[in-house]
Amino acid sequence: MLGDSAVQAASDLIWSTWQAGARIPALPEALRPASRAEGYAIQARLEARSARPLFGWKIAATSKAGQTHIGVDGPLAGRILAEMVVPEGSALSLSDNAMRVAEPEFVFRMGRDLPPRAAEYGQAEVMAAVAALHLGIEVPDSRFADFVTAGGPQLIADNACAHRFVLGPEAPADWREIDLAAHRVHCTVAPRYEREGIGANVLGDPRIALTWLANELSRHGVALRAGQCVTTGTCAVPLELAPGDAVTADFGRLGSLSLRFVS
Repeated sequence: MLGDSAVQAASDLIWSTWQAGARIPALPEALRPASRAEGYAIQARLEARSARPLFGWKIAATSKAGQTHIGVDGPLAGRILAEMVVPEGSALSLSDNAMRVAEPEFVFRMGRDLPPRAAEYGQAEVMAAVAALHLGIEVPDSRFADFVTAGGPQLIADNACAHRFVLGPEAPADWREIDLAAHRVHCTVAPRYEREGIGANVLGDPRIALTWLANELSRHGVALRAGQCVTTGTCAVPLELAPGDAVTADFGRLGSLSLRFVS
């Protein structure tokens, strides 16, 4: 089991690597988490680096294809620091990003706390705690040179590959009447290609993903707080990026958002 000093040292290394836009092969053996709990302990120290309240959470690997790609057997949770969030329509540099993908996502903003407890949260209870649905685009990245072989505990320590996030508009108030699993999203990476997404790609339904997140945090003694946003995972195969691309995610009646990329 990693001691407190090892947890802090691992978090320090992840943070310094992130800030430098660099990559490491892996965490040193003495600092490497062996379990999800140790990975989350390292990740939690990243939150203290922010001068502002935690913006929210991301969920990685919410599709079977995504889980297979990075060699994990289930989703991973990561923290979205307030400093990671950029305005809709922004121009982002790709110079410090090795993954170079964008991910259109359904985002829930919480209206009340879901504290840790022994009993699991049900989907109806979790959804009753939601204040609003937003649209989002995540631009992930990893601090590991070969993130596909890093394994779940290290990827959790790496903040589940969190990097940049765009919070888009709030969806119309009648969004609860929509079958989010069947809802389609049209993605354009101008001027190069288009791609379709669907809510079912997110653990079968974005609402299922949010429920998973609430229970994953609860299992590790962490509350999901009112005001925090949860981006539930990509609803399309990640959109490959190149400098000069303009990404638009059109969620139909729910709205749309865009982002540009430069070298």
